[in-house]
Amino acid sequence: MLVYCRKFEGKTILLNGLKNKKFYHTREGQIAKNLTFNTSRYNQVKIYIMNIKYAHTNIITKDWKELARFYEIVFNCIAIPPIRNYQGEWLEKGTGVFNANLQGVQLRLPGYGDNGPTLEIYQYSEMINAERHLANQKGFGHIAFKVEDIAGVLAIALKNGASKIGELSEHHFDNSGVFRFIYISDPDGNIIELLNWS
Repeated sequence: MLVYCRKFEGKTILLNGLKNKKFYHTREGQIAKNLTFNTSRYNQVKIYIMNIKYAHTNIITKDWKELARFYEIVFNCIAIPPIRNYQGEWLEKGTGVFNANLQGVQLRLPGYGDNGPTLEIYQYSEMINAERHLANQKGFGHIAFKVEDIAGVLAIALKNGASKIGELSEHHFDNSGVFRFIYISDPDGNIIELLNWS
């Protein structure tokens, strides 16, 4: 029997519904296979610690070069060559899109070095139009960038095709400080939060 686990604050939490849940200390990134323990209900239950790592966020656009340029200029994202050009049965199977054919680029996000999560800007050969995104719309909400100078980044974004959705707002949280943020949209209407704490 396999019991799948999730790491939380350095501990492994059993997820199979055992009444007497047990916790095992683990190191970040560790994968432990065939770890066993005894309970009054099960003997020699195998534990597999899931190693999960956030990889990327994907945005689909009608012009991947223009949208990638926006994120490069405004947020200092860096393109990671080569340009992606994917098609074939494997892509159709995985995406569920008939005759899938896409092109685009992966952008390295600021603040995480060479091995951090990326932003994918892709364009399908056949696109489906949808209404403009709203902050309270079901599904993907927004991506957020923590910036020192919200007003400065906002000005650059607006000059490069972004639009304001809300107004700059701030709120004092006890024991946390002052939180400032604003929602804007990129040239495709995808929502971006600019934020900082002081």
